[in-house]
Amino acid sequence: MSEDGLYPLLKEFEGRPAATGGVGKDRVDAAMIRHWCEAMGDAHPAYTGPDAIAPPTMLQAWTMGGLSGHTDRSSAYDELLTLLDRAGCTSVVATDCEQEYLRPLRPGDTVAFDAVIESVSPRKTTKLGTGHFVTTRMDIRVAGELAGTHRFRILKYAPAAPTPQPRRQQQQQQQQPSRPRPVVNRDNQGFWDGVAHHRLLIQRCGACGTLRFPWLPGCNHCASPDWDTVEASGAGTVFSYVVMHHPPFPAFDPPYAVALVELAEGVRMISNITGVPYDKVRIGMPVQLEFLRVDDDLELPVFRGSAA
Repeated sequence: MSEDGLYPLLKEFEGRPAATGGVGKDRVDAAMIRHWCEAMGDAHPAYTGPDAIAPPTMLQAWTMGGLSGHTDRSSAYDELLTLLDRAGCTSVVATDCEQEYLRPLRPGDTVAFDAVIESVSPRKTTKLGTGHFVTTRMDIRVAGELAGTHRFRILKYAPAAPTPQPRRQQQQQQQQPSRPRPVVNRDNQGFWDGVAHHRLLIQRCGACGTLRFPWLPGCNHCASPDWDTVEASGAGTVFSYVVMHHPPFPAFDPPYAVALVELAEGVRMISNITGVPYDKVRIGMPVQLEFLRVDDDLELPVFRGSAA
């Protein structure tokens, strides 16, 4: 089917329900809130005590169907994906989500929801291939009152064929595999600017003075958007670690240790441990910051361990 004939069919799905009359499998509860906060390292006092609320970013968690799914899902969404499959868009990747919070959720609340296919984009070309962005909107309610909106967007695409490369270039890539590049954006640009000057910078809230890492646009303690930085001394200890054996990746040489390092300033960051064999890394081991030149374009903060 040509794109001219396909897109009008895709547009017909806009406004059709993806789920109707859904009800969360579990009520909002303190145990899940605690697990979430511990996993996120979020100790905000609003999420504990008799007047606790759920972290707003948990909005989608209360609607998830788990492995068994929801019985209230409509057929429209599956029909849309099947149509895209038949048009050659057989691969899918989640691209982003947007949430809007209108009222807090509290332990004991029963969540209800409806979902709609909000939009299907014209065919777009990306590095992954060409396809269509599909956006669903979920309206989440408690006792009939709108509590929040969750938009979820996927790209259904036809994978791009690999670009043929000259044999010599292929051999060079095999000999010199490239290390993955860190994602640098407006929220963490200052951190990477510090790394370029061999400085490990930690954000400090301008309102309450709380230190935070990784870098965030606002304080997770008091929500203030104001911040400055302090330079870490570089001293730390291994708080936890894993030894990577599998899956192998061409730019790495397993086995190697990846640790959650607790800095002397009290924040924690994930990095590689150097200077000691992977099987000698231990919780509590003292480590010291150093900067590892990976290639001509990339230098990373890592931590040298001391087995003594």
